[in-house]
Amino acid sequence: MSSDTIFIHADESCLGNQFQNRANPGGAAGLMEAWQEGEWQRRDYWISEPDTTNNRMALRSAIEGLRMLSRRCTVHFISDSRYLVDGITKWLPSWKENNWKRKRGAILNLELWKELDIELQEHDVRPKWVRGHDGHPENEYANHLATRAAKDRTESGGLVESGFQEWLDGLREKGMYMDYMEFEGPKARFDKG
Repeated sequence: MSSDTIFIHADESCLGNQFQNRANPGGAAGLMEAWQEGEWQRRDYWISEPDTTNNRMALRSAIEGLRMLSRRCTVHFISDSRYLVDGITKWLPSWKENNWKRKRGAILNLELWKELDIELQEHDVRPKWVRGHDGHPENEYANHLATRAAKDRTESGGLVESGFQEWLDGLREKGMYMDYMEFEGPKARFDKG
């Protein structure tokens, strides 16, 4: 993607969290968008792990997406994970300032937070939280990718042509997202809140 401004809509999935003493497969995924020449260019990515947690997969959704960018960009990173967005905006700066320590015990997923910190330094990342499962098509699509990755235990192997439009068209046949304007530019879409 050749734009200097990228939008990453990321989500995670972990199946079987309610069960103990068995593996919980997980997936992390994202829809990457760039507005170029009056239209959205879209790519998808996803990964899976055989036994994981939602929080680990949230971190992986950001690490993997940022790692796929080949040059410094302004990245609008949109996720429904409070853990991830609050971690980036509130906790990470103080953890680093305190030599990766906190007062209330060990930092969970420390190795992933350190990986994410390296990727964050490569870009101008602007995290934004959205409410999950609240009619946000890009977030719902990222959830679809992450859940499928967890179930099928697959990986995209990098950025691939996006299936967002086909997914959206399929839901519109069921009467969903009829008022969503997928061809609006970033200013019109993201200034709405």
